[in-house]
Amino acid sequence: MNYLRRFSRERQIWLISLPIILWVLVFSYFPMYGLIIAFQNYVPGQTMFGNWVGLDNFIRFFQEPDFWMIMRNTIVISMLNLLIGFPAPIILALLLNEVRNRAFKKTIQSLSYIPYFISWVVVASIAFTLLGNDGIINDLLQRFGFIHNPIQFLGEGKYFWAILTSSNVWKDVGFSSIIYMSAIAGIDREQYEAGKVDGLGRFGLAWHITLPGIRSTIVLLFILALGGILNAGFEQQLLLGSPTTRDYYEVIDTYVYRFGVQFGNYSYGTAVGLMKSLIGLTLVIVANKLSKRYMQTAIF
Repeated sequence: MNYLRRFSRERQIWLISLPIILWVLVFSYFPMYGLIIAFQNYVPGQTMFGNWVGLDNFIRFFQEPDFWMIMRNTIVISMLNLLIGFPAPIILALLLNEVRNRAFKKTIQSLSYIPYFISWVVVASIAFTLLGNDGIINDLLQRFGFIHNPIQFLGEGKYFWAILTSSNVWKDVGFSSIIYMSAIAGIDREQYEAGKVDGLGRFGLAWHITLPGIRSTIVLLFILALGGILNAGFEQQLLLGSPTTRDYYEVIDTYVYRFGVQFGNYSYGTAVGLMKSLIGLTLVIVANKLSKRYMQTAIF
C-alpha cells in the first residue's frame, strides 16, 4: 500500500519518465534474452533453444593461447586510463576553478570540450599525421638532428599504451571535467571566506575545502569507473593498432569482435562479453558496499 500511495503522489514524475523507461526496456533489457546463446552452440537460422553446451564457451576462453595476452592488455590499458584518465578531469576542474579571468576560463573550457565530440576516425588521422614515419614529429626530430631514421611510434608495441592513454585523456578530460565543475559550483562560498580568514592560501582552499566538497562526486564516479575496468576501448584499438602491435592492442572487446562477428562464433563471443559484464557488475557491487561502509557514500 505504501508503494501505491507513493506512486499516486509521484504519478506526474512517472508519467514524464515513461518514454525513457520504455526506451530502456526495449533497447537495453529486452535484447538481453539473447544472452542464452552464450550457453549454446548457436547457428544463425536455427532455434535459440537447442544445442546447449553449458559452460563450454566460457572454459574455451580460459584455454585460448592468447588469453593471458588479452587479459594483460585489457587490465594494463584500463588501469592506465583509471590512474591517469580519472584524476585528470579533477585536476582540470580544480585549475579552472582558480582562474579569475572569465573570458580566458571560458576559452579554455571550450577548447578542452571540443576533442570529446571528435570521432575516433579523425583522432586516428591526427595521430598518423603527427606520429607516422613521415609525420610532423619525426620530421622535426630529424631536422634538429635528434634522430637519423624515423621512429615507428605506431608500428612498435612499446609505444602503443602511452599513445592510446594520451589519446583517451586528451579526448575525454574536458567533457568529464563538467561534472566536477558543477559539483564545485555547489560548494558554499562562505566556506572559502572562512578559509581565507583562517589563513589558507589558494592551494589550501583547494585541498581543505574544494576537494572535500566534491568527495562524494569523486567516489560515485570512481565506483562507476570500476564497473568499466575491463572496457579498455574498441574503436581506438582497431584504428590505431596494426598487425605489428597486436600483442599490445588486443583487448577483450576487439577479441569478441574478431571471433564473435568476423568469424561468426556468436555463442563464443557472447560468452566472453557476458563474462566481462559480470566481472564489471561484481566490482561495482563490492566497491559500492565498501564505499557505503567506510565513506557513507554509495550509489545504491
